[in-house]
Amino acid sequence: MFNALMINKDEESGLASATIEQIGVDQLPAGDVVVAVEYTTVNYKDGLCLSPKGGGLVRNYPHIGGIDFAGTVESSEDARYKAGDKVVLTGWRVGEVHWGGYAQKARVKADWLVPLPAGLDTRQAMAVGTAGFTAMLSVMALEDHGIKDGPVLVTGAAGGVGSVATAILAALGHEVAGVTGRPETGDYLKSLGATQIVAREELNEAIKRPMEAETWGGCVDAVGGEMLARVLGQMKYGASVASVGLAGGAALPTTVIPFLLRGVNLLGIDSVMRPYDDRVRAWSRIAKDLPMDKLEAMVQPATLSDLPKLGADILKGQVKGRVVVDVNA
Repeated sequence: MFNALMINKDEESGLASATIEQIGVDQLPAGDVVVAVEYTTVNYKDGLCLSPKGGGLVRNYPHIGGIDFAGTVESSEDARYKAGDKVVLTGWRVGEVHWGGYAQKARVKADWLVPLPAGLDTRQAMAVGTAGFTAMLSVMALEDHGIKDGPVLVTGAAGGVGSVATAILAALGHEVAGVTGRPETGDYLKSLGATQIVAREELNEAIKRPMEAETWGGCVDAVGGEMLARVLGQMKYGASVASVGLAGGAALPTTVIPFLLRGVNLLGIDSVMRPYDDRVRAWSRIAKDLPMDKLEAMVQPATLSDLPKLGADILKGQVKGRVVVDVNA
């Protein structure tokens, strides 16, 4: 038996709540590999899944959330993995449809796993987590399309994706401008390598012209919505925006003008069902290019019992950096 943060739904009220329960491996959903989970994280999707209505993501109850995890293979029916191997998992709707990392064990398909790259331990891997994996995919997409001269903008810079993107871009030698709505996070962003702090209010002003002065050589956008529309009109000729977030809404109130007259590239980044080779490449780049000292500065430790409150906090925008959950603490 082992501990799991089980989300149950009350049939009368229709609302869900999470409590720590003891369950057995035989209760886990089908899969090729059983992993002894060591660390997991709290992402925006996790906050939605932990919310009373499941955020529209949880399809069946009872449910175990946690959209990523790192740990040690306990048993495997797939020749690619053997007991004792260190592995990491992000995506594949784990923690939404398939039970996820908010438990001391998980059973998943072997295709969903990636061997933990040399240079990272399981705690560091979850300090990176889905947010950092998405950040690296975003940086790689910008590199593939050519980052232009000038500062690279990171919106939602104090959040999980934004923090890691800021640290990676700075480590690669780029000037980074971090957007935040919380002035008190300015010093934190500078510690990650940001050279310029942009107040969120500056980019939330009403759009008066479809194009403004060419300002940014690239952008990792973790917000979306009206802020993304504003940023598109400020990109340098031929620059790219890697779009990863919907916190500002799914609507995009813009025109085709930045794309037609300035050649701006809007790159959608999907980290959920990413091909295996892409995942291996991204994790290898993380181990190589993300400064571990800066990674540690992002980490907020937590336990399974902390998760319900942290899930609510992340939906309110009150979580800074990366929450790393020790499921065995």
